[in-house]
Amino acid sequence: MVDRSFAFVSEAADREYMDLPKEIQHKFGLSLRALQENKKPFLKTTSISESVGIGAIELKINGSPAFRCVYVVKFQNTVFVLHSFEKTTDGVDKQAMKTAKARYKELKRELSKS
Repeated sequence: MVDRSFAFVSEAADREYMDLPKEIQHKFGLSLRALQENKKPFLKTTSISESVGIGAIELKINGSPAFRCVYVVKFQNTVFVLHSFEKTTDGVDKQAMKTAKARYKELKRELSKS
């Protein structure tokens, strides 16, 4: 049973996710589905509220290459995927965080209109 809705914040966020390798999509998908069912994700997570926005979480798949999927579940009982990407740097990927933060702000702006 699904308790929460699911959405990508934009077509670009959807495209990025679909451009990931199928195996990575599947792993992220299992955790995103668990979140929809009010369960804990299977993958390791990190709060990135300080760099993106309150409630933003990063799903992690470590390795070479590593992958990340940034989401927020704070609004409208929905799992919103903000950004998915292949991590190419050690430490914080500043460009990826900038993208996720911009999409978080846009999501809040869109939700405030409704």
